[in-house]
Amino acid sequence: MNEAVFQRLEYDKLKDKMIGYTVSPAGQLLAERHVPSTNRKQIRAWLNETEEAAALLATGASVPLSAMEGIDPFLSLLGKGRIYTESELDQLLAWLVSIAQMKRYMDNKRMIAPTIAAYADSMNDCPRLKQELDRCIRYGSLTDQASADLGMIRRHLIAVEDKIHKKLEASLSKYKSALQDPIISRRRGRSVIAVKREHRKLVPGTVWDESSSGQTLFIEPIDVAELQQEWQEWKAEEERERTIILSRLSDEAELYKLDLFQNREAMASFDFMLARGKLSLSYNGQPVTLSDEPIIKLVEARHPLLGQQAEPIHVELGVRWKQLIITGPNTGGKTVALKTIGLLALLVQSGLLVPASPDSRFGVFRHIMADVGDGQSLEQSLSTFSSHIAVLKEMLHSADEQTIILLDELAAGTDPGEGIALSIAVLEELLQRKALTAATTHFNEIKKFAASTAGCMNARMAFDSETLRPLYRLEVGEAGESHAFAIARRFGLPEHVMKRAEKLAEGRTVIRLESSLSGYEEKTVGVVVEEAVDTMKSPAVQKEKSPAPVFLKGDAVWIYPLRRAGIVFQPADDRGEVIVQVEGKKMGFNRKRLKPYISKDKLYPGSDYDMDIVFDTKDNRKKRKLIGRKYVDGLTIETKSDVTES
Repeated sequence: MNEAVFQRLEYDKLKDKMIGYTVSPAGQLLAERHVPSTNRKQIRAWLNETEEAAALLATGASVPLSAMEGIDPFLSLLGKGRIYTESELDQLLAWLVSIAQMKRYMDNKRMIAPTIAAYADSMNDCPRLKQELDRCIRYGSLTDQASADLGMIRRHLIAVEDKIHKKLEASLSKYKSALQDPIISRRRGRSVIAVKREHRKLVPGTVWDESSSGQTLFIEPIDVAELQQEWQEWKAEEERERTIILSRLSDEAELYKLDLFQNREAMASFDFMLARGKLSLSYNGQPVTLSDEPIIKLVEARHPLLGQQAEPIHVELGVRWKQLIITGPNTGGKTVALKTIGLLALLVQSGLLVPASPDSRFGVFRHIMADVGDGQSLEQSLSTFSSHIAVLKEMLHSADEQTIILLDELAAGTDPGEGIALSIAVLEELLQRKALTAATTHFNEIKKFAASTAGCMNARMAFDSETLRPLYRLEVGEAGESHAFAIARRFGLPEHVMKRAEKLAEGRTVIRLESSLSGYEEKTVGVVVEEAVDTMKSPAVQKEKSPAPVFLKGDAVWIYPLRRAGIVFQPADDRGEVIVQVEGKKMGFNRKRLKPYISKDKLYPGSDYDMDIVFDTKDNRKKRKLIGRKYVDGLTIETKSDVTES
């Protein structure tokens, strides 16, 4: 299980939602690090916690979780001799209060959530420390009760401040004519009055500041200077006493270092467990049975991102069959069914409830692997098919009876014949390794393989043939149709195009190359559609090596290097070189690079068919007919060797 699988199955989207449900940095970190487990005991413990968390939340009561603001930085400095500020100690006090609330809350919920409630027993709200912080700190500041000396110092400060204020009030009246404004303000920690610059000499005292325009001076009158000095001395005494008190409180907090760390871990765990419960409730998750066997049985299962509007599916793997081949029309829900199987398995192994009936059962799997979607890699310059092969290689390397394999659109992205053969070979290998496999396909050959192979079962996505709408219901036991023609008619494709397509699908006619592409006449026979399904066998069945094919002039062959069909112009020579006409050009290929596609007997009407229609130009054929009737002076037929070596 890796990040690529999480993205393909949309597990990452649900994980992001779970992270968003956390309220604390420590809880968020636990959610971010969380991945599915393969340890059965761990999974059972997670599932039990999540079920209890969901039950707590379902009661509607507000759980007193702490956001633990500032706690992580605080704990990181414990043991380093730091003297904490009033604000930091106030945050510690608020946290200890929330811990006490959580302990009381959990103690009252033991009947609903006995396991989670027991975790709260490990928390220590540090009553002595909490009481001392509550006595000394209020709203982020030290109280007068923090120490007797601090109370005495602050009383002196208040008295001196009162004297200073009275002196300055008198100065406002005394120097009224020299003032810019009749107000008292503070500059650089000193009480001052605002004096006009031109009247500076009328007010004796110290200038501590001036206005931005320079027209106003802020002067401490000389008759309050002595009181200001006394106030500064008491202020310094207050700061010394503040440091003593904060140092004492910091030392007190150090004594509870281990308890505080344990509290942080417990509160983070509560946050994470409740986030799992919130996520499970968001899609109506239910507890399911964790099986000791590597099986999956989904009953009324829904994709958690689709909500209640999703049609529930019933699926089983590993009970009566190891492989399930799902067929049906595009947009019919095949891919959603695959994702539902894999995603719910990932959620269970992550300790999450799933949107399915409690009758559902899940084994524990070492590997959950999926090839769902296009898979084209622009970064690695891989084509869609190459990307699928890279994933298949990884699957075959890891597949065993504790593996879930999910394959979307088998045989897609390459030549159908080779893709089908490769797909069946892969399915046979996975079946031999006892891996649970669910795959989607449109190809009849793979449906027939599933129908005739022990341990493999067909299923189809239900489709209303009258309304031409998918029902998104998975029906196990029968293969489905793609309904391509019915859907195409519904979307308004011309009827003559549809009739032509139906004839081609039935193998009653041929596809003719256009003259604009090949230089042939419109009636020239080119590539045909042939239904060779019934004779196709999987590579595992073909044990005897087939004899080398013989190519005759006029046979249609498949050219591996060009990945297209051509017509044999000249059979193989002694070196095995075959001349093939492709789009009006004659090219040479070794017979090993060709395979039979359609014999000439099926391509052309009658044994006396004029092959010049295929290989000669229209102009030359007219000349030959004219020469056949009479002598024409000066008329010549030119031929040239246009064979290209490949």
